[in-house]
Amino acid sequence: MEFKQRFIEAYQGITDVEEFMRVSLMPLRKSIRINTLKASIPEMKSRLEAQGFSLQQVPWCKEGFWISGSRTDLGNLPEHSLGYFYVQEAASMLPPLALHPQQHETILDMAAAPGSKTTQMAAMMQNQGIIIANDITHTRLKSLTINLQRCGVRNSIITLMKGHRIQLDADKVLLDAPCSGTGAIRKSLKTVQIWNPDVIKRLAGQQRQLLLTAFNCCKQGGSIIYSTCSIAPEENEAVVHELLENNDHASLESIHFEGLNTSPIILEYGKEVFSQEIKKCTRIWPQDNDTEGFFIAKIRKE
Repeated sequence: MEFKQRFIEAYQGITDVEEFMRVSLMPLRKSIRINTLKASIPEMKSRLEAQGFSLQQVPWCKEGFWISGSRTDLGNLPEHSLGYFYVQEAASMLPPLALHPQQHETILDMAAAPGSKTTQMAAMMQNQGIIIANDITHTRLKSLTINLQRCGVRNSIITLMKGHRIQLDADKVLLDAPCSGTGAIRKSLKTVQIWNPDVIKRLAGQQRQLLLTAFNCCKQGGSIIYSTCSIAPEENEAVVHELLENNDHASLESIHFEGLNTSPIILEYGKEVFSQEIKKCTRIWPQDNDTEGFFIAKIRKE
């Protein structure tokens, strides 16, 4: 398989590539996040278990559960239509938890659609404060709007703009950046077909630009979360390293998630050597927790 050979050549030595490929071709466990804007955790657990579902707690998110049962069409359940829960991959719940939005804050969600993290942050903020939920196309805004309405989100303002053009003074910024999706092959096997180094290079350029904009949009003393569902160092460690190198007022904060298995951060890749500060970021491969792969950095603007 051509992709497999190219991938092995690219990432041999920084992970167990064979194990990565094995897990990436396994079905992804279904998980949900209970929407506490509309229902309590005990109430929703009881309702779903009464319908024959089995729920297993996601260790790092008290509202998150892996769910299994005879039905797989979770989107057709009345509880889903009513916004009582959101079908959300377990690793995808990590970036809002790292950002830790507060009820009095203004939050910029730069690439918000389809709204999993926006609705999660709204619940964390109990519909207080303001979330500026931005995305780039009308098509993506349709899904975002529907999900915000379904989940009862009332503290959001939806904007349509290219991310690098945003000008704002936000308390905190979430940039879940558009990426190659190489950590989420289990969700979309077409990622295997389109992967190539040129795509990675192009995306990394966009990500660097978006992260700089996110940094500029954040108030002094605020925080920025940069995350991707990519496992490529070019889209992760290298992007964060460049921001640190070119901005004296940028520093990294360590992140800890209860019950999450993590892998070592990559400090050398090809000819590049990254700052030791990058060790404060979080990197997970799919085989670490039987989830998607994810990268998360928490940046403070001094």
